[in-house]
Amino acid sequence: MRSLILGVALLAAASPAACFTGPSTGLPGTALRRGISGRSSCAAERLGGIIMQLQKVKAPEGFVLPEPKPLTLTNNAIIPDMLKASVGIGLRFATGVFAFGWKPSYSLNDVPDGKYSLKLGPIFLSDTSQVPDFNRPSAPLVIYEYDGSPFCRKVREACSVLALTVEYRPCPGARHGFAAELQAKGGKMTVPYMEDPGAGVAMYESDDIINYLFDKYGPGADKVPFALKGTFAVVTCGIAAALRGFPGGKPAPGARADNTEMQSIEMWGYEGSPFVALVRTKLVELCLPHRVVYVPRGAPGRDILAQRNAPTRFQVPYIEDPNTGVNMYESPDICKYLDDVYGSA
Repeated sequence: MRSLILGVALLAAASPAACFTGPSTGLPGTALRRGISGRSSCAAERLGGIIMQLQKVKAPEGFVLPEPKPLTLTNNAIIPDMLKASVGIGLRFATGVFAFGWKPSYSLNDVPDGKYSLKLGPIFLSDTSQVPDFNRPSAPLVIYEYDGSPFCRKVREACSVLALTVEYRPCPGARHGFAAELQAKGGKMTVPYMEDPGAGVAMYESDDIINYLFDKYGPGADKVPFALKGTFAVVTCGIAAALRGFPGGKPAPGARADNTEMQSIEMWGYEGSPFVALVRTKLVELCLPHRVVYVPRGAPGRDILAQRNAPTRFQVPYIEDPNTGVNMYESPDICKYLDDVYGSA
């Protein structure tokens, strides 16, 4: 897709054909037009129109962004799945909710703007962790996986504990979505499979992946939490998945066949949030590539999200969709939006 766009850009810039115009608000063509230098405005308009024609998807007709409502259940229809996800989180001892070395602090005074805090009555709760002391990947990790696999859940929780940023390539049931790409890279359709592009490392096996992550981007492989180890981890992750019907085991009916070709959707959240779990499952079942910026309690990324969206402050899940330009909160509304945009061709 990128090669096609580049070829069209070169053709449009060189062609003397008559120019045409189109919408110029909130679409990729706008940014591209502004970036053209040394070319006529005619060529720029022509390029913008072609790029808009190449755009695969757009926001639903009449779409209105929902109002963010932190810690509020806005749709009773999701209550059953929320309860099941919450029970699973309890079974997993809330692994992924807290960054490694989490340390809370309390104050009667609010924190400065751009800093994250949680108001509980007259008390403001803020927190830190050991994450700022750890090395960070030079490029986002890439992981092939799906929601219903207990082995994949272990790895996701490890990524959340370490507050990493991960590019996910959904492989529902390890046979759909990006599964063929996975086989071409690693030689088999087995999940999870991780690539660390910055280090030139790739591997299967959840325990090996977790040990690698803690050794390279955490406090060391000897500090892997008990909840991520051995039979206990596999059994409890499996029960948590069973409670929700092994989500992500197959693609959603009617999912667009070209969803794997979309630009990666960015989501801010953390493992252990039932609200985030609903959106994650939807992204996997629609076979949509997505980048998760993990912001567990104590992660420095919470301040970044608070600064980005002030005065909304911190709330997850939060997505940014480069395919449509839509940025939004509220998990039920995000799921509906994803279905409307990517659920059918």
